[in-house]
Amino acid sequence: MKAVLCKVFGPPESLVLEEVEPLKPGPGQVVIAVKACGVNFPDTLIIEGKYQFKPDLPFSPGGEVAGVVKELGAGVEKVKVGDRVIAFTGWGGFAEEVLAEARQLIPIPQEMDFTIASAFVMVYGTSHYALKDRAKLQPGETLLVLGAAGGVGLAAVELGKAMGTHVIAAASSAEKLAVCREHGADEVINYASEDLKERIKALTGGKGVDVVYDPVGGPYSEAALRGLAWEGRHLVIGFAAGDIPRIPLNLTLLKGGSIVGVFWGSFTSRDPKRNQEHVRELMTWFLEGKLKPHVSATYPLSQAADALNAMLERKITGKAVLLVDRAD
Repeated sequence: MKAVLCKVFGPPESLVLEEVEPLKPGPGQVVIAVKACGVNFPDTLIIEGKYQFKPDLPFSPGGEVAGVVKELGAGVEKVKVGDRVIAFTGWGGFAEEVLAEARQLIPIPQEMDFTIASAFVMVYGTSHYALKDRAKLQPGETLLVLGAAGGVGLAAVELGKAMGTHVIAAASSAEKLAVCREHGADEVINYASEDLKERIKALTGGKGVDVVYDPVGGPYSEAALRGLAWEGRHLVIGFAAGDIPRIPLNLTLLKGGSIVGVFWGSFTSRDPKRNQEHVRELMTWFLEGKLKPHVSATYPLSQAADALNAMLERKITGKAVLLVDRAD
């Protein structure tokens, strides 16, 4: 089978596409014939050795796949060969086949194609956990989403609307903000040309926002934190801007506010039962038309580096997906 391999930690250009041995499932595992693999920001970190997890070299990046069960390992009973499934594997997905734990597979509804399925779990799962469990977001509250045109950001915009809140989307261009409005944003802020703190103040009548969803970091985090309402919650999702900000903690004291960490990957392993409940709710909302995943670009396996670079250069709105065209 073909696989995109990271043999040395480095930029996307260091990846190579090679023929490797077909996979064999161990006990409790399945081999999935990959049809599509979502491209996510952690993929850009893991190939440089900067992510929380560091797989042994060589490995394939790509942790979010959609495909068809090809082979079962010993003891697997709840899925069968031919089932359409989503798997969150951490890495290994930029390939024609991937190994996955059978107990973690998510069935794909007939109404969802492989491309959308591969763009669904990570971004909506992260944002749902962040807003529902970590922020305790309530109907009628105001939610500010930074990096709102990205994968997790756009998911947070849609989920904020589904949960009955007033959503302010912040992004770096008029084109990106137009996409945010199409997905439900009530107000928008262009933080490349507008003062983020002052625009928050103007849009909320001086009250501030109840929740900040922050996958960006860098210079925008402190400005957003200063725009919190009394007892507001600032969700730390990630640092797409590259810099981890140093926050003056007196701001939380003055606002009675909270800075709340969000690590969805750890949550899924620590509380798999609740994660399954979340996934069921997300699938229901998808089938009801409340969630509309936005895939702005697709690439073949041979252009995996182009997909990752497009993400690093902020050219992707919503999600990018690798499509696997297998000879068999």
